[in-house]
Amino acid sequence: MHLLDAMAREGFEEVIALYDRESGLRGWIVIHDTSRGPAFGGVRRFAYRSESEAVMDGLRLARAMTHKCRLAGLAAGGGKAVLLDEPDVRWDLAYRALGRAVERMNGRFYTGPDVGTSERELAPLVAETRFATDPGPDGPGELESSTAEGVFRGIEAALVHLDGQADWSNRRIVIQGLGSVGRELAQRLVAHGARVAGSDVDPDRLQEAVDELGIEGLNPTDVLGQPCDVLAPCAMGGVLHDLSLERLQARIVAGAANNVLARTLHADRLHARGVLYVPDFVLNSGALIRGTIFHLEGRREPVSAIGERVARAVTAVLEESRRSEAPPTRVARRMAAESTELSSGLPLDPA
Repeated sequence: MHLLDAMAREGFEEVIALYDRESGLRGWIVIHDTSRGPAFGGVRRFAYRSESEAVMDGLRLARAMTHKCRLAGLAAGGGKAVLLDEPDVRWDLAYRALGRAVERMNGRFYTGPDVGTSERELAPLVAETRFATDPGPDGPGELESSTAEGVFRGIEAALVHLDGQADWSNRRIVIQGLGSVGRELAQRLVAHGARVAGSDVDPDRLQEAVDELGIEGLNPTDVLGQPCDVLAPCAMGGVLHDLSLERLQARIVAGAANNVLARTLHADRLHARGVLYVPDFVLNSGALIRGTIFHLEGRREPVSAIGERVARAVTAVLEESRRSEAPPTRVARRMAAESTELSSGLPLDPA
């Protein structure tokens, strides 16, 4: 890994290594861009195979957060905290140590929930810093609902873009991952009359969604090859790669997961096959919008208004993609770069 080269190519401002002797915490805070406001990004705690893998994931995620902010019209930039989920770490103390590190940045970086960091982990973090999302009544609230609403409205915009109408009753939507956001997305789709199928690695969570929402349950190993109008990845990223792309039978890929594509070239391959890929950093920005407006303006943006904002951004990207005949991901990155006057350096992945 050549960290400084990767930072220089994409204009990263700072990467901070984290280590706390008392708790055993190891990780990184990555700041991509603060030219138009403080950096926003959640805390991802994951069992990375190495320090190098963790920091590169942090770079990719922080850059995507900048793109989200710009395409959503927010006066903010991108950042991320990534923590190595390792045995013997005292996590209550670790999140306090992270909170102290965030507080020392004095408002340059705001953080909150992400994979591996939920309300329970946020409590000790919030105890140490003013610049983290309070999961209680004093915080922005409705973060999952904001993301789910944005994804739902973005899927609707994609269907209208392709077919002129959503026509929910004649759509089959497959959701990969039925956590808080995936489940709320399923609820919205079912309420609008769509035929919904879903999978989850947690069999109890899957069965609960089947019983309570009436969706079709799928084996997680089968979900990517399902014939459907829309595949909505709502779990971990990197699910579309050389092998899984060959199994894909969806007309549209649009979900809440970050970094759905393993590499940028997979966006090009989807486009060449006639599959409409809605860039994740456009689609899943609902919680970011809610949290950023709360922290910077002191108000709670209505969830419906957040959905409208995401739908407008998705429509703008897809219309420009049609006009330019370029893949939506490349169009969205170009629009974000032009908005922020970012460098046009090489992406963090090889293609």
